[in-house]
This record gives sequence, C-alpha cells and structure tokens, in this order.
Amino acid sequence: MTDAYIYDAIRSPRGKGRADGALHELTSVALSAKMLNAVAVRNGLQGHAVEDVIWGNVTQVGEQGGCLARSAVLASNLDQSIPGLAINRFCASGMEAVNLAANQVRGGAGMAYIAGGVEMMGRVAMGSDGAAIAVDPTLTMKTYFVPQGISADIIATEYGFTRDMADALAVESQRRAAQAWAEGRFDGSIVAVTDQNGLTILDRDEYMRPGTNMQTLGGLKPAFKDMGEVMPGFDKIAMMKYPHLAQIDHIHHAGNSSGIVDGAAAVLIGNKEFGIKHGLRPRARIRATAKIGTDPTIMLTGPVPVTHKILADHGLTIGDIDLFEVNEAFASVVLRFQQAFNVDPARVNVNGGSIAMGHPLGATGAIIIGTLLDELERQDKQMGLATLCIASGMGAATIIERV
Repeated sequence: MTDAYIYDAIRSPRGKGRADGALHELTSVALSAKMLNAVAVRNGLQGHAVEDVIWGNVTQVGEQGGCLARSAVLASNLDQSIPGLAINRFCASGMEAVNLAANQVRGGAGMAYIAGGVEMMGRVAMGSDGAAIAVDPTLTMKTYFVPQGISADIIATEYGFTRDMADALAVESQRRAAQAWAEGRFDGSIVAVTDQNGLTILDRDEYMRPGTNMQTLGGLKPAFKDMGEVMPGFDKIAMMKYPHLAQIDHIHHAGNSSGIVDGAAAVLIGNKEFGIKHGLRPRARIRATAKIGTDPTIMLTGPVPVTHKILADHGLTIGDIDLFEVNEAFASVVLRFQQAFNVDPARVNVNGGSIAMGHPLGATGAIIIGTLLDELERQDKQMGLATLCIASGMGAATIIERV
C-alpha cells in the first residue's frame, strides 16, 4: 500500500462566533476559498494538481448547505477540473476529511488531495440543520438522548471529576495558548485573513482569555444545571440509562467548555511521487486512522475506545506516542482521556486547545492535526495522536509520524 504524507497544514485564526466577531463578514465559502488559495500558493500547485478537495462542515444548511466543498473550489483559484466532497461526522468532520483523503492516496485513488473543513458558527447557528436524534421522538427515546453538555457532566459524575479539576484544566489551556502565541509557535501554519483590499481582518485567535484564573471561573454558573434539573429534566433521562448514578454533578460552564468560533483549516496530503513532481518535502506520514461508535447518551467518551482501537489495529502502545491532541470539547473529555491512559498532562494539548481558542466544528479535526505536527517538529519528537469526541456517540483518531 502507498504511503500518504502530509506536505502542508494551515489554518485561519479563529474569530469569535458572533455578529461582532472579526470573521463575521465572511461566508464559509469565502473563508474556505482563502485556505485553498493559500495551500496552492504555498506549494506551487497549478492545474489539476490534486484529485479532490474533501471538506468537513457540520451545519450543512443555508450558506453552508449544498456541496460546500465544490462551491469553495469554484470560489477559489483552483482549477475547475478539481471536484469537491462535503462530509459531516460532526466534530470530527475535518479529521475525517483528512483520514479519508489519506486512505484514498494509500489505496491508489489519486496522487494528492486537499482536505480540511470550515465552520462559521456566528453566521450559521449550531443545530439549525436539525437532527433526527434530537427531534424524532422514536429515536430520542430509544437512545436516551440528552444534549452534549449534559453528557459532559455525566462523564464528570461517572469518573469522579470535580469542578475544580475542570476549571484547572481550563486555566492551563488558556495559559498554554497564550504562551504558544507569545512564542510564535503557530507562525508557520496561520494564514492571516485579509479583505478584498489586502487589509488584515484577523491574524490571531480572537477568542482567548489569557487572564483567566480559578477565581474568575469560580464565579460562573453551571451552564447545564437548569436544563438537567428543571426544564426539560434531562438528568432524569440520564439516570434512567445509568440508574447507578444518584445525581448528575453539573460542573461545566462557558469557561471550561469549548468556545463558539469561526474558522477553517486545510491539509495537503499526497504520495511520494506527488512530492517529487512538485518539488515538495513531506513533513509527516499518516501512520494510522480509526473511527468507532460509542454509547450515544454519555456520547463524548469516544477518544478512549478509538485510541485503544487505533493502537491495537496497528501494533502500537500508548508509550509509542510522544504527543497527544485531544479536542477540548469539554474539560471532562480530556480529563477522562488522561485518566484512562495515565498519560502525563504535559504531553496533551501542549499549546492549549478549544477551551482557550475555540472549536469551529467542521474545521477542528484538521486544526489539531496541523497543531500536532507543528509541535512534533518544535520538540523534535516522532509520533503523535490526535483524537476527538463526536456527537451521537462516536470517536475518531489519527496517528502521524514525522519523516
């Protein structure tokens, strides 16, 4: 089987996902086109240089509807002979785009792909596309459906994570992100977003709160307590599924959960011949990919079983992995991963994560792969694993190895 290599990985800065956010004036198609153009320019790509553009976006409605990937190609300077494929695996959409592209290359279906994703959460509201698992009573009853915030609190209750533990992780995420930006660790992968006149709209993650501490977080009200205990009473549904729980401990709030932001990311993936043809040097090999289904009520535990799966399927152990990127959808997700594998927190999310910088749903999976690669290079380490929890109970993972 042919090896699939990462030749480049870029992302936009993440803007606040609201009307006064810096990126709010851009559509998903426009921001995606900017990422595609940047990949082409940085790597000297012309004509039918890649087989396809595979692009993740979660809320596929309105201006993010249709085949957004093809729209982005047509809005960009890429050759119109390059098609586009829009995919949705919820929060892992960007990672699944990368994994699918890598496996297409490995299987011989083309020399190269651009993969990644986008989400403009300030323009297209999360959940506005509807979801059967949330609105079809026959399915919600069968799956004991609860919103993700309740699921995060179930994890905290089940595995013994306190609010102080969650808040401490959030404070550390903010500290690490601020340090990473101060030291220029993202400089090689950030593509500043400019307007049609070439003026900079955003060149730095906008969501961060570097002054966050335990005291400021301590004043925040639990975000999911009311919906759990009062209306519509999701705690009772959870305890029907998990009768051993006497109550649900509501520890999550806006400060220890991922931020709502706008952003996009792209990864250039190709075989060895592609690199030779274009005079490009591969930065890493995509060693392994995996996905798995999990309990849809607790929902967000996927990073643990999918990591077990990807390691076992490829003859690796947790000790073979130098660095980890575990998406900070909620603090309890990362705490559970660290607990399950007894990994040093210093090796997990070295440069902060989605709690500090935000989680643009369709793009995050591609973002954390690029961040992982940058950090492997910075520390001169060899192998890294990126993983995300996924709505409806799934997990996805990617292992990359420097070459």
